[in-house]
Amino acid sequence: MSYTDRTASLLSRMRQAAVDANLLVEGADKADFLKNIMLNRSVGMSLLMASEIAAQIMRVDPAFVAEHPDFPWSAMRGMRNRIAHNYFDIDLERIWDTAINDVPNLIEALDAITNWRAQGE
Repeated sequence: MSYTDRTASLLSRMRQAAVDANLLVEGADKADFLKNIMLNRSVGMSLLMASEIAAQIMRVDPAFVAEHPDFPWSAMRGMRNRIAHNYFDIDLERIWDTAINDVPNLIEALDAITNWRAQGE
C-alpha cells in the first residue's frame, strides 16, 4: 500500500473515530458526561484513536502533513499523549470540551482534506 492509500485509509479511520465521539456526546449534558464512566471513557477512547491516527500520519506521510499546515496535527498528538499516559488523571472537562467544541470542526477539516485529495490538488 502506498503512503497515499495508507494515508487515505488512516484519514477515514480518524473520521470514524471523530464521528463516534460526536455521536456519543449527542444529547448528553456535561454533568451526565462527567458522572457516567462508560460515556466519558468511550469518548476518551474515540479521541485517543483519532489522535493516535494523526500521530501515525505525521510519521508515515510528513509530506501530506506539510500540505495541510492548518490541520491540528500537533494538538492531536498532544491530546493522544495526555490520554495515553495519564490514565487516572485524565482531565474529563478537557475531554468534554474537545468532544463538544473541537470534534465537529475536526470532522469538517477531515472532509475538506478528503475532498481536496480526491480532487487531485
